[in-house]
Amino acid sequence: MTCDVLIDTNVLVYAYDAAAGEKQRQAIEILDKWVRAQRAAISAQVLSEFIVVAGSKISHPLEPDELLASVDRLCCSFTVLPITPFIPREALRGMLTYQLSYWDAQIWAAARLNQVPVVLTEDLPGQQYIEGVRYKNPFL
Repeated sequence: MTCDVLIDTNVLVYAYDAAAGEKQRQAIEILDKWVRAQRAAISAQVLSEFIVVAGSKISHPLEPDELLASVDRLCCSFTVLPITPFIPREALRGMLTYQLSYWDAQIWAAARLNQVPVVLTEDLPGQQYIEGVRYKNPFL
């Protein structure tokens, strides 16, 4: 499946965080749009980060059964990009070349190696365009 965007963790988390206020409403709208379009991806890393944050760090963490149901919904709603052996190597190159943190570089590498042209994230790197991957803050 061809994907137009890779959705970062913060967008997913805001959709589940009642304390996020307006950002929660926006995140739900963003996710609904991309679920309907069936052209969005999340990476295995994003899914893992979501589990940690939604299960323990938001104002009202999800209970284990809610968290499991949410993960199942996300996996059915979006293409989940695996972390292949090439992604950490490309992430390291991204760190060295573009001064990205490792985890941000791994998101970039997953998008780049899977030919996903846009990362939707609130956490923009220093550059808005890196080797075929554009970053867009969907909350602006």
